[in-house]
Amino acid sequence: MDNADQDVTVEDDEPAVVQLTGITKRFPGVVANRDVHLDARRGEVHAVVGENGAGKSTLMKILYGMYQPDEGTITVDGELVRFHTPKDAIDLGIGMVHQHFMLADNLTVLENIVLGAEPRRGIRLDYAAARRQIRELSDRYGLGLHPDRLVEELSVAARQRVEIAKVLFRGARVLILDEPTAVLVPQEVDALFSNLVQLRTAGLSVIFISHKLDEVLQVADRITVIRRGSTVATVEPGTTTSRQLAELMVGSELPTPQTAESTVTDHVELAVTDVTITSDDGPDLLRDISFDVRRGEIVGFAGVEGNGQSELVEAIMGLRSLDAGRVVLGADDVTQWSAHRRRVSGVGFIPEDRHRQALLLDAPLWENRLLGWHSQEPAGGRFWINPKSARAEAAQIMTDYDVRAPGPETLAAALSGGNQQKFVIGREMSTQLRVLVAAHPTRGIDVGAQAAVWDRLREARAAGLATVLISADLDELLGLSDTLYVLFGGRIVAKLDPADVTPEILGSYMTGATPAEAGPADDPGELA
Repeated sequence: MDNADQDVTVEDDEPAVVQLTGITKRFPGVVANRDVHLDARRGEVHAVVGENGAGKSTLMKILYGMYQPDEGTITVDGELVRFHTPKDAIDLGIGMVHQHFMLADNLTVLENIVLGAEPRRGIRLDYAAARRQIRELSDRYGLGLHPDRLVEELSVAARQRVEIAKVLFRGARVLILDEPTAVLVPQEVDALFSNLVQLRTAGLSVIFISHKLDEVLQVADRITVIRRGSTVATVEPGTTTSRQLAELMVGSELPTPQTAESTVTDHVELAVTDVTITSDDGPDLLRDISFDVRRGEIVGFAGVEGNGQSELVEAIMGLRSLDAGRVVLGADDVTQWSAHRRRVSGVGFIPEDRHRQALLLDAPLWENRLLGWHSQEPAGGRFWINPKSARAEAAQIMTDYDVRAPGPETLAAALSGGNQQKFVIGREMSTQLRVLVAAHPTRGIDVGAQAAVWDRLREARAAGLATVLISADLDELLGLSDTLYVLFGGRIVAKLDPADVTPEILGSYMTGATPAEAGPADDPGELA
């Protein structure tokens, strides 16, 4: 999508629908926002970019009524307002679509959208009116929704459109989208951007939070950069580049994940053979999965979420029992080993859901340093832990990985999502590993932190680490992987040379297509 092709032009003198002026928000030991200025005009996409911990999420939570500012003002249509709850923001036409969807899988699209805002006929839900309103919204904004479909049957992209429809159903005129492309393949990103054009054309305002600077330049009318809690610039895409934006954000050029020389050896460190996992209701979640990972090799897995990536990670880590197949670490068959035994044998784990699988949010960082490694010296042991050593190690991780928090005593919940992710990565990479299983390691972190993570992965690869990399960032997969597999429907459908494919071709395989022009893919039947 090219800004020059869009139907709506945002004039410089267009009045602001929403304006934040001099916003300051303090937490104990931290100033999250300091004198921030931001406005959203009618019929524009306004992107907000910045480092992890720069204050973007805090600012959006203030606009959405989840936090109240200590200083500064918010105006809506020129009128001074003060939000005490999200309901106050929703009542004035401001809605937010969170990065982690808030949908009930066992309810229909209609039920999810109207939940809490049900049209009624007497005391009963007026299904006919709800279905009519949802179809009108879907048609008007090109959302392609089917009201009676169960949410559990929908793709990630379709679930996102349901979230957008929930906000629109409640009368939103300003939409806050938090990292909306993080889980989408290229074709789905294009479809989302088409939806945004229709929203703009209808006069709605979109505040678009993203770490993907090329996408920001593609979709935004204006871009506000926040650094260390303060506004440093508001620019137009036509007057800046991704490298210039990166410099505004973090003071350095835009990194790339490209890995030049090969470090792959002949020694197989991890072998997965004929792994099959069957769900309780019958269908296979994984079917006959086989691959090897050698020392000094990064093996990447691409796939639309829900096609077996999570189950593959759980199979390698010992978090799920296999119905068939085996997992071998070095010379040891570890198929029956516990997750902890695999961990202490040198398998590191960066999970896709840091809140559920990687952190104790109500515990300090030094205690989180011990998770998974509590029996390892010097901070841990078989019968004891050493808090002093754990604090020192947590502090070192914070320094090495630029985790921005007052200190090791800080609760994990007090960190921004990106800083939480950097701490998890630092914890795993600071341990002697043989194999690393990394699921979406750079999701939700800024370009500067991305560069640091990529450097660490490349350094570990050069030192002989065998890595399984699962990512929704196709440039990351293509740039870092030595070998690349595509998962679809729980099966490996292609084995690709990352040097010979593009994100578009990879996206085609991920959505079930096998185009003739998709490059040199091995016959899936020969992959075992």
